Amino acid sequence: MGSQPPLASDMGVAAVGGGAVLTVTDRVAVVVNGNAKQVTAELVEILDQIVQSGDLFVSRSLEEGKEIARTIVARGYPTVLTGGGDGTFVQMVSWIVHCAERAHRPLPRFGLLKLGTGNALAWVLGAQNERGRGVVADLARLRREGGSRVLRLIEVEDMLTPFAGLGADAIAMQNYEITRERFYKSRVLRHLAAGPLMHATAFVTRTGPQMLVKPVLNVRVVNEGGPAVRLGQDGRPVGAPIEAGEVIYAGPVRMLAFSTIPYWGFGARIFPYADEREDRFSLRVVNFASVAAVANVHKIWRGTYRTDRLHDFLVERMTIHCEQPTPLQIGGDAVGLRQVVRAQLSKRPIRVVDYYAPPPVLEAVSTGG
Repeated sequence: MGSQPPLASDMGVAAVGGGAVLTVTDRVAVVVNGNAKQVTAELVEILDQIVQSGDLFVSRSLEEGKEIARTIVARGYPTVLTGGGDGTFVQMVSWIVHCAERAHRPLPRFGLLKLGTGNALAWVLGAQNERGRGVVADLARLRREGGSRVLRLIEVEDMLTPFAGLGADAIAMQNYEITRERFYKSRVLRHLAAGPLMHATAFVTRTGPQMLVKPVLNVRVVNEGGPAVRLGQDGRPVGAPIEAGEVIYAGPVRMLAFSTIPYWGFGARIFPYADEREDRFSLRVVNFASVAAVANVHKIWRGTYRTDRLHDFLVERMTIHCEQPTPLQIGGDAVGLRQVVRAQLSKRPIRVVDYYAPPPVLEAVSTGG
């Protein structure tokens, strides 16, 4: 292999031309984001030696990613692993699900190779990252011990994601990207660019000061689905159910985020009630200032912080109306300014590789002698 990571077209995309469909019932497709800092030529070469020829895909653009998704669906891979962060996972899952639905093909099982920085999903699924080499261990563990579980997703702007958010949430993502680039340009700080210290630096130097002077955003969240539930500070339902057409929340916010998984990244348990109900996702409305956030960062991180400026709901479908355009992030990727955002729990969950889960019984029997 040469010094440059291969393009998708170098790895078998043309093999499905002419209407031929290749079935690979025992193979794993590995898709990595060629733009991710940890996806080096050395790592790509290592992965290429582990997976079968033609099963490794490197995407450097949206167009390449969509073409890779079409190839994966046409070939019928039973398992697809993505590397490059939560955003890469969200994009590839969304494209593959849409392609599979159009082609009336079954969905593969999805998995994550931890090559990003925050990686909320890695905390849920048990993916490793030992200075970039944990992905090799994950590939080895896949057949030996990796079980699977169902992951619920939220539909936001034609994307399928476990989490998204508006306000300080998305602003923090933007500032993190800016700070990360500055870290990477410094030989002294480069080794810290993939750790929690950089997130803290971005918050202290950019996000915190911005939130101190930035006007509070006013929003109105309307329930568009089944009855929504308001949770009290003890996590128990309070008040009457919020019916379709009624307002879930109206007023000022610093951050409005929603998720089907408890974690936000680096193990921060931002959504402690995400697993309360399978038919609802967690909506968290935050209206405390950055000073309170800094003072209570450990409790916020553990998911134990409670205040009357923190509101939690369980929602099936909603529309968010913002008083003014505000940053939106989907799966950890900033996607621009939005004034109206619609979100709903997807009716079709996906199956994911879960290294915390035990392997299927048949696998355990066959490997146990």
